[in-house]
Amino acid sequence: MSTQTLFEKVWAQHEIARLPSGVSLLHIDRHLIHDLEAAPGLARIEERGYRVRRPDLTFATPDHAVASAPGRTTDTSPSGGRLLRDLRRRAATSGIKLFDLGQAGQGIVHVVGPELGLSQPGMTIVCGDSHTCTHGGLGALAFGIGSSEVAHVLATQTLRQKRPGTMRLWFDGRLPSGITAKDLILHTIGQLGTAAGRGFAVEYAGPAIRALSVEERLTVCNMSIELGAKIGMIAPDDSVYEFLAGRRYTPEGALFDAAVSYWRTLPGDADAVFDEEHRLDASDIAPQITWGTSPQDVMAIDGRIPDPAQEPDAARRLSLENALDYMGLEPGATLEGTKVDWVFIGSCINSRLSDLRLAAGHIAGRKVADGVRAWVVPGSELVKRAAEAEGLDTIFREAGFEWREPSCSMCLAANGDRIAPGERSVSTTNRNFVGRQGPGARTHLASPATAVAAAVTGRITDVRRLGATAS
Repeated sequence: MSTQTLFEKVWAQHEIARLPSGVSLLHIDRHLIHDLEAAPGLARIEERGYRVRRPDLTFATPDHAVASAPGRTTDTSPSGGRLLRDLRRRAATSGIKLFDLGQAGQGIVHVVGPELGLSQPGMTIVCGDSHTCTHGGLGALAFGIGSSEVAHVLATQTLRQKRPGTMRLWFDGRLPSGITAKDLILHTIGQLGTAAGRGFAVEYAGPAIRALSVEERLTVCNMSIELGAKIGMIAPDDSVYEFLAGRRYTPEGALFDAAVSYWRTLPGDADAVFDEEHRLDASDIAPQITWGTSPQDVMAIDGRIPDPAQEPDAARRLSLENALDYMGLEPGATLEGTKVDWVFIGSCINSRLSDLRLAAGHIAGRKVADGVRAWVVPGSELVKRAAEAEGLDTIFREAGFEWREPSCSMCLAANGDRIAPGERSVSTTNRNFVGRQGPGARTHLASPATAVAAAVTGRITDVRRLGATAS
């Protein structure tokens, strides 16, 4: 038998048939659905006379359109309320488990899956959201799907997919102290570009990846889609098995032991061959921040904005010029010292408990600068409860942050949480597209630590200049 990569093993184990068109029919182990896609998808199959094939493998939670305002109700966001009421009704009729507002299990779908143990190594996981690649941090084969595909999975528990090529990104060294997984993935996208992963399933490997915590691995895989890849994976190891032990949907006792035995077979064979490989050094990465309107418009925070005149490709040169115009920035300038209006800590990439602990460690004893509005939006009800049990909410509130309810919130402004035109935000989200956080909003992507530095100084600031906390 030929040697296989992690991706190839999981794909082969789920391939039901190779269709005449050359695409594969895959069995889907977990279908995660949310308020924007779930009810329309359920309505679509109902209209065609189908039922949900495997409601026991389908899990729903509202996240994209529900309000994040403290004390929210179903209708705090009117449009979100309409979607949620429809989701409740259709989920109940279909027998789908729904984690509703205020319940343990509600939250951003890509935070909820891992924390409940719904997401496990070797699974195929899909969701109508491009950041489903997040779950690859556990060794799952996970990817986002479109509306028609959501309906197909609901009706059949299968999906037709063209098998991608394989790419390995190997990271030597180890991240310097204070540098985060968010900095690592932003740096990678800046080095390789947003098209590098197109047509590939990406596997992240090397000593720098092995040294990451499980939640940090989820952060890295989350932005695989910004690298151009639908799928990003990291081979599971003991840290993953320990992370999953005892979670709500993780097998128990002898079944857990059997699961671990299977999971240990998943890492790629030592001599497995990838279609393409890149090698990067993690040891010299600095805090990263975006300056433009694409995730690849990123630089070290102490660097200088590139000059479009130095770009030989005409299309790319025009893109850079438009980005600078939209962001109100000048080529060759530094970002440090640029005034900010908003700081947002949240989203499916940086709203887990470890992210909030990191941010709270930098904000403790400090105050949000005058003129800055700062929000923290926990990624799930369980994250919120755990953070409050540790007193993290008190640290944020005393510093001047608003402590909100679990939601996608200002990541994509689908629930009314948005930044005014022309205002500048340092955000822990994963996309800085034109209008992403509101029409005319200017978004700089960064880690939670860099976001806190901006909040307390009122300007884009290298967190390494803050020194020890003020408490």
